[in-house]
Amino acid sequence: MRVTKRTSIAMRLLMYCATHPERLVTKSEVAECCDVSENHLAQVINQLGRIGYLDTQRGRNGGIRLGRAPSAISIGQVFRDVEGCPDVNHCVADSDCSCRFVGACALRNVLADASQAFYSHLDHFSLADIMRDNSAMALMLQPMREVA
Repeated sequence: MRVTKRTSIAMRLLMYCATHPERLVTKSEVAECCDVSENHLAQVINQLGRIGYLDTQRGRNGGIRLGRAPSAISIGQVFRDVEGCPDVNHCVADSDCSCRFVGACALRNVLADASQAFYSHLDHFSLADIMRDNSAMALMLQPMREVA
């Protein structure tokens, strides 16, 4: 399975917020620390805020923080929510799905099963699980001015 850029950004953002539960974090500090574009990050913040993974506050003293406890954030559900349901009817990357075997090919059933197994495995883990006892990640998720 391939993780989309949006999902990668979402996970880095959630991990950053989980590392700093005592305060609001800013989009610019997350972008700098996680090496992502502020424009892409803004789209992900908006999406995760609408879903309830993040609380956002606008304004001069605004920022973002987790909207749920890390233990209540399922990694599998984040992937589903951010990526949407994968369309396994199209096993090729063609936008028009020009494969002539689509109607008869059993590969799509195998891919659907594999996709389900992938998400089911991720369902066993929460944000708290992947951050627990991970001091190396916590150190990497410090704002750049604090690490230097």
